[in-house]
Amino acid sequence: MRKFQTVFMRGGTSKGCMFHKEDLPEDRSEWDSIFLQAMGNPDPKQIDGMGGTVSSNNKIVIVWKSEEPGIDVEYLVGQVIVGKSQVDYKSNCGNMTAAVGPYAVEEGMVTITEPITTVHMLNRNTDKYIDVTVPIDPETHTFAQKGDCAIAGVDGTAAELKVKFLNPAGAKTGKLLPTGKCVETLEIPGFGPIEATILDVSNPMVLVKAEDIGMTGTELPEEINSNKEICDLLEKIRGTACCKMGFAKDLKDATENSPAVPKVGFVTVPKSYTDISGAQVSAEDMDVCARVISVFKCHKACPLTSASAISVAAAMKGSVVEKVLRPTDQVENVRIGHPSGIMTMCPELREENGELELPSVAVQRTARRIMDGILYIRK
Repeated sequence: MRKFQTVFMRGGTSKGCMFHKEDLPEDRSEWDSIFLQAMGNPDPKQIDGMGGTVSSNNKIVIVWKSEEPGIDVEYLVGQVIVGKSQVDYKSNCGNMTAAVGPYAVEEGMVTITEPITTVHMLNRNTDKYIDVTVPIDPETHTFAQKGDCAIAGVDGTAAELKVKFLNPAGAKTGKLLPTGKCVETLEIPGFGPIEATILDVSNPMVLVKAEDIGMTGTELPEEINSNKEICDLLEKIRGTACCKMGFAKDLKDATENSPAVPKVGFVTVPKSYTDISGAQVSAEDMDVCARVISVFKCHKACPLTSASAISVAAAMKGSVVEKVLRPTDQVENVRIGHPSGIMTMCPELREENGELELPSVAVQRTARRIMDGILYIRK
């Protein structure tokens, strides 16, 4: 069998395999078979690999030193599609982005500055820049493993990472609002018209109101995933937006060839609910309640790029998110209630010369090296 050096890491609420680009074959056509075997595809149970049977646990990240001035590392994210012989490179993963900073520090790919090293990164899925601040342990002089930062969806605490997406608008379409409108009316086959906000922040996203699809917005992933009628409707909404953005020619093409772009989600006013761990989440602690579908399944938390989009939409007058948002004079921090708890996003949205500008969106994350070693792949 072939052997590949791999680091298995958690980034935020996702996890997956990290590779040095130089350790992989120069011929990129060989990569997919390696990554599919790594996760155990196409078996949906992924018994013969390291995959965790849901999209958030099926990430591949390839990292290399950058030759661009002022940039430390570049990276490419692969989303292994559970149950298929398919790896999607169309979108970035915000959570695994949080892991790239510590990985670069631990692998000696950047110059260490104590007590905080800022890793300047370029994501090659979207050609967007991201800064990650990585705390350094004064004893080990590498990534600090201990800290008091807690994030929803992850047990315990760890060192705080600040992930700042720079100029994240138009990652795939070149526009913050791909259709030019804050609110669109989508005609959904077999359902009819529905109001939606389509935006492109780190990754393209389509958002609708929970009540407009007959949901409360507090449902947990298992309930959503077992509701075939709702899953089919959300995929039609996603596919319709996908076609409107020019990523697919029809709904079938969207499902088969663009399963990860765009994401689709539904939002509602702040509501109390019990999260997937059995803990109570209070309406008072959030500004909006959201659920996001990632590669046909409801995410157990909220993808970071989706949270970025939701927070930016919250700051847009007339968007479906702004309409359900807790009343506020100015949106600086947006607290999003999701199936694992609450996460806070910091969008920096401003209007200049009649145009919306988005200098950055920031979020607090944690990450951890879980395992490193040799990955065995059949020849």
